Amino acid sequence: MSKLGIRRSLTDLQAAYDKGDKVPLETVMRAWKGIKELPPSDPNSFFMLGGFHGEPFRGPGETDGAWWGGYCQHGTVLFPAWHRAYMYKLEQALQSIPGCADVMLPFWDECSDDSKDNGIPSALTDQYFVLDGVKIDNPLRSFVLPVAIDDQVVGDNKNDPNSPNYSKPKGYETVRYPLSGLVGTPTDQAQTAQHNAGFPSYNANVKTLDANIMAWLTFPVVSGGVTRGMIVDRFRACLDAPNYTLFSNTTSMSAWNGAHPHQLVTALENPHNYMHLAVGGFDIPAYDASPIAGANGDMGENDTAGLDPIFFFHHCFIDYTFWIWQRRNGMTKAFTIDPNDPGASYVLGGNNSPPAGADPNDKMSMDTALLPFLRNDAKPYTAADCVDIEGQLNYTYGPGSLDQFAQPAVALESVQRSPGRTIHVAGLDRSKIAGSFLVAAYAEQDGKHRLVGVEPILSRWNVGGCSNCQTHLKATADLRVTTETVEKAGVKVLLHTRHGVIGDAPPSLESAGLVFTAGEKKDVPFTVEIR
Repeated sequence: MSKLGIRRSLTDLQAAYDKGDKVPLETVMRAWKGIKELPPSDPNSFFMLGGFHGEPFRGPGETDGAWWGGYCQHGTVLFPAWHRAYMYKLEQALQSIPGCADVMLPFWDECSDDSKDNGIPSALTDQYFVLDGVKIDNPLRSFVLPVAIDDQVVGDNKNDPNSPNYSKPKGYETVRYPLSGLVGTPTDQAQTAQHNAGFPSYNANVKTLDANIMAWLTFPVVSGGVTRGMIVDRFRACLDAPNYTLFSNTTSMSAWNGAHPHQLVTALENPHNYMHLAVGGFDIPAYDASPIAGANGDMGENDTAGLDPIFFFHHCFIDYTFWIWQRRNGMTKAFTIDPNDPGASYVLGGNNSPPAGADPNDKMSMDTALLPFLRNDAKPYTAADCVDIEGQLNYTYGPGSLDQFAQPAVALESVQRSPGRTIHVAGLDRSKIAGSFLVAAYAEQDGKHRLVGVEPILSRWNVGGCSNCQTHLKATADLRVTTETVEKAGVKVLLHTRHGVIGDAPPSLESAGLVFTAGEKKDVPFTVEIR
């Protein structure tokens, strides 16, 4: 086997570039420029690869919202393995570009001090890059669609079931917070044009995006006597998941947490969701700046997230974290899937809807095909093919912010008891909320309602479908808070959606500007239980 390829932190590549070692970052830019310029039908083109995640939809999910029209695995035990295979295939495409045979996909180290202090690495947001002495559009900042994407999911426009609302025309360029990318209907186009006109400066928009990322990363929470940024704490917590099934996905996590309110676990998919929403258009509810209504970036929904280049640098960090968990738990050569866990089954209309090419009756296992990715022998990759990144896939990771957790301080064979109380929110009907949303808990302190917990629900524009699967459209959230918060302050729970806040918002939140519209729908009941 050839020498291991090393996936380095993008921040490290930037630092080397600034010191004069320009070739590594230039090669990354050259490779990305190359795959973006390939014809859309080319198997190595970015349009083809980026589109595997979500749109353009195929299979039953092309028109039926009970299915998922992309290939990606979300809310299932295959979430880490499928995305590992995805990053590997994208990396091979980058290596197919002349002069880039040794290029590796860098990771955005989201828990690093640099990210907490500065936001997104500038290589992902700079407007231009100089390559071979020529100033070019930075190939990592966005993607311009070479062909149109036609959303045919019935019911995607909630005002007109026959008019989809997540189509994208040829020439559409992906956007991030604070901009909007809703252009599927004349109404959307008009509202988006008006919204984006308020943000005419590219550089100012990057600063706004970075500020939002920093706010999400650094919002303080106390865990085990240590104060960390909220998302950093979630990444740290997922490394203590005692087995692959609970580590892998939010369906398994939610089922466990619902049954074990004092032994909560965090799945890798959970902090992953936070970062999607932060880049894709959601303010942290406790953010000091005025919230920006109408921001609808592509990373914020599964439909088009894979068409923004930043997606792959984000998911490379997710894979790095997966590898750290494997090393920490002694599972670099093998791990298993619990076939009886709800995350090992598909549910029509659920968080774990069957993707394109899947059998909805399948029980997922280490041998389930990770479609559409094929090995050299033309057989589909499986999770069993993607366990050992060094021995099977011939790559490893350079230094990263979670390296210190690669070796366990104490072997964890069971989930540890968590101090405090759990706010259990249930009955969240995703079919009545367009796109992703946040579940936020507030406690009254000094006459003001302050954020004490928030849970991201990464979703898509339409999760409706058959009448007999409506019970599976309900989402849950479990938020851990101190006992003092519950007993002395009291708690209010609100849903922050793309179109406003749902719930009984107290005046202190309204005066702070957190309730920016009347809300998308008032008839989205949910229950709150203190456990």
